[in-house]
Amino acid sequence: MDLIDAVSRRRMVRRFRPDRDVPFDTVERLVRLAQRAPSAGHTQGWDVLALTDAADRERFWDVTRDSTATEPDARSPWLSGVSAAPVLLVMLADPTAYLDRYAEPDKGWTDRSLDRWPIPYWDTDTAMAAMIVLLGAVDAGLGALFFGVPGSRHDALRAAYAVPSDRRVVGVIALGHEAERVRSPSLGRGRRPVAEVLHHGRFGESGSGTSGP
Repeated sequence: MDLIDAVSRRRMVRRFRPDRDVPFDTVERLVRLAQRAPSAGHTQGWDVLALTDAADRERFWDVTRDSTATEPDARSPWLSGVSAAPVLLVMLADPTAYLDRYAEPDKGWTDRSLDRWPIPYWDTDTAMAAMIVLLGAVDAGLGALFFGVPGSRHDALRAAYAVPSDRRVVGVIALGHEAERVRSPSLGRGRRPVAEVLHHGRFGESGSGTSGP
């Protein structure tokens, strides 16, 4: 598939078909593709926890349920639609891998100070990998959704799947076949004009004749 076509067609899917599986070799292929994502120092400090068994996925929804919700046991349309996805990919960042990598001789940050990382590239790299999975899903004819886990449930998630305590839960990708198109109300906001987004030479200055796909 053409890249522009894949980017243009990509959308967040919120209703999945429970009766259509995704072969594990497809999951492997998408993760292998994601390994082409940019990586600071070629650290590659991220992992993917793939949940494909029904029991593992059910445990995920149990341990990540927000206990502060007014109706924590209610199966909302969102939850009913997304929990039908046959694959969940938990995207995990490894900060220690970056501190180790940048303490090596060619980088020389032996103090391992977090102050050197005003932007945590372990999260950035993991998010870039997730974006490639989302685009790869389009190319594979699949639907996908990237969503977060409530911060109060990160420890429970790590404990449930023996994830090391130093891993950060950046987000989760639900993967499967779309059951029905559900348009997010947020899309009513539209896209900002390119002339508003693109600043040319000086913030607040836009170029002329800006165009795009």
